[in-house]
Amino acid sequence: RGEYLYAACGEGGLRIFDIAFIDHKAFAERITTAPVSPLGQKFYVRTKYATSVAAPTTIAPDPTRTHRPENFEQAVPALYAYIYVTDKYEGLVMVSAASLLDGKPDNNFLKKDVVFNPNGLLCGASAVTIAGNYAYVCCDAGLVVIDLTEPTTPKVASVVGHELLHHPHSVAVQFRYAFVCDEEGVKVFDVTELGHPEHVHTVELHDAHSIYLARTYAYVAAGHQGLVILNIANPTEAYIDQVYNADGEINDAHDVKLGITNVSQFAYLADGKNGLRVIQLTSPEVPGNDGFSPRPNPCLVATRKLPKDGHALCVSRGIDRDRAVDESGNQIAVFGRVGARPLNRQEVSRMTRRPDGSIFQVSDDPFDSRVYEFPSTIKKLETARALGTDTIQR
Repeated sequence: RGEYLYAACGEGGLRIFDIAFIDHKAFAERITTAPVSPLGQKFYVRTKYATSVAAPTTIAPDPTRTHRPENFEQAVPALYAYIYVTDKYEGLVMVSAASLLDGKPDNNFLKKDVVFNPNGLLCGASAVTIAGNYAYVCCDAGLVVIDLTEPTTPKVASVVGHELLHHPHSVAVQFRYAFVCDEEGVKVFDVTELGHPEHVHTVELHDAHSIYLARTYAYVAAGHQGLVILNIANPTEAYIDQVYNADGEINDAHDVKLGITNVSQFAYLADGKNGLRVIQLTSPEVPGNDGFSPRPNPCLVATRKLPKDGHALCVSRGIDRDRAVDESGNQIAVFGRVGARPLNRQEVSRMTRRPDGSIFQVSDDPFDSRVYEFPSTIKKLETARALGTDTIQR
């Protein structure tokens, strides 16, 4: 995130590394723990056993930034001042990282600001994903949804337990749906109400370790099966589109992230004992490459074995071309004009929901009554269908 890399280091807790000048000639090390004196910073936080770390966004909004009234700027929500660490024993640990974003090198002292594990509910926490004002935590209890509207006083919003999830270990959210990897495969949840996920679909898949969403496709690191690509154009009917293992070479996939170089898309796959794999997904030769979501055509293009027989288990998230507004309607990017802002959650809801709260839908069937709001319109369409015509005279 910005100039820093956040790492969950087990018994070493949370550690932060400076990666602003990787391979820069002025430094002897490629990744440094501190480019300035330790008198100006403390780049670690002790926890009992840190298992993962997440930032609400990979861009760097500053919640502490002051605002001039004449600019009509909206404040960045306080939850963006923190990074979120899951700990096997302590639950969810929140660490303020706002001082890392203000450009001052002499105030970067990190500490535990909030430790949240009510009655041991979050014991065994292994992964966290932030969506709007909510944190989705995978732990022994299942999937715990935590309300971070007031980040210093988090609250449990809901728990999806063992009746639906069996040892969940990865969550990804895109628009109205969350995708959770567990021992049975990929479970799809409707998160229109972010605090209360509703299970809508399951894709059976053994050994699903992690998942990355990219428009109408989801990429699953599926252990011995390799890279499994799901079609999620309709999340409630998601299905396996492709299974790619490079003729059996990819057989220990643990994590996957996507990135784009020039006009080609690549998957970076942590393939366990095999090291890092680079898989080209699209290129100018792929049909529809200039479109919104071309069907990937995976091809293994590079492999990097880790030294000393190391195992590649995780790939860091890159700097995404992130949202201007998050899932709860919070603005997290500065627009160029005075007073300019994206639509908030209430305004988006008016575009996507009927007055009774139900979701607007589309259909390939022009006579599908689900997409019409007024009974009189439905009756006219049914009459037209009975007469064998596709048009209605006003």
